[in-house]
Amino acid sequence: MMKIHHRKFLAEAFPARPKHRLALTLSFLIALASALSGHCQAPANPAPKSFSLADAAGLSVTGGNAEPVEYLGRKAVRLTSQGDGDIYAYVKGSELQDGVIEADVAVRITTPPGVRMPGFTGFAFRARPDGSQYDMFYFRPKNAQSDDQAMRNHAVQYVARPGYDWYPLRRQWPWVYESWADIKPETWTHVKIELHGRDAKLYMNGSESPSLVIDGLKGENLQGGVALWGYPGEESYFANLQVTPSNPLPVKNGGEVAGTWHVAFASDYGRFEGDMNLHRDGGMVTGTWNGAFGKDLAVTGTWRDGYVELSFPADWQDRGAAPVAARARLAGWIDDDKAAGRMTVEGRADGQWSAVRQKN
Repeated sequence: MMKIHHRKFLAEAFPARPKHRLALTLSFLIALASALSGHCQAPANPAPKSFSLADAAGLSVTGGNAEPVEYLGRKAVRLTSQGDGDIYAYVKGSELQDGVIEADVAVRITTPPGVRMPGFTGFAFRARPDGSQYDMFYFRPKNAQSDDQAMRNHAVQYVARPGYDWYPLRRQWPWVYESWADIKPETWTHVKIELHGRDAKLYMNGSESPSLVIDGLKGENLQGGVALWGYPGEESYFANLQVTPSNPLPVKNGGEVAGTWHVAFASDYGRFEGDMNLHRDGGMVTGTWNGAFGKDLAVTGTWRDGYVELSFPADWQDRGAAPVAARARLAGWIDDDKAAGRMTVEGRADGQWSAVRQKN
């Protein structure tokens, strides 16, 4: 590589009087640093996309009708379902992987008096245009006003379709995928959804604290569009949708589960550790667990494009008590040589697990 003699280069490039040479040298160095730094800057986030939803022209609708209306002083699109199925309105041009989704939503319940109907309306994201796959937050505003605390806790809900609707999530992971939020029917509610890799946060009405946090989205797609969602027996209203993509986190599907993993389980009862030696045959996973809860415990489960659901028998011991039989379950994602998700020892402990693949 050719060597550059800095003094000779500066003197020839700037044949100025000595008293001005220092100033010119500083100017040159500042310009050079600025030029070099331009090559090191992170790429700018994509520009926000705004959708007024003042008409249905940009929607691909299945299962019902979408029509422009004015509701509570705002121009909006109203969704009504046909028959017993829900309505799905995909917003064309709304695709993103990571970023922020914001919009206003309201629901008017139209079922007859005496028929229990909490209202169901929400936003799908990372969604396919045909509605075959999506993650979603949806809202039950009348549940939020209930005097029954358990019912109040069913006010906002996360689901992923197909495969992870509210019922299996509620039964397998109680209180993890739904929560309470201060929402009401027949009132505009501002919704913000933040997406970062495999995590999502739901914010309501400008709150700085999320109403629901999902660590480990269960949907199959890392990117996709936004869709409006409604239900029979109600009118759902949507306005002022804004989609602000950000540079996506470096996660990808397809992570391999086979190998030896050191697992840490941070539960509401305490911290537990163990090692899993796993094998995969297509979508089926087998292996063994050694550590907390016992030795050589048989692990079985499934693998889907990097997402795993595993279980094994566990010997649970409360402090000072004799061991009792229980079952441990894990669900989460493999990302290269790391993994993370939810774990429970059924009826005993619940929390998050993380794992690192052990090198030979």
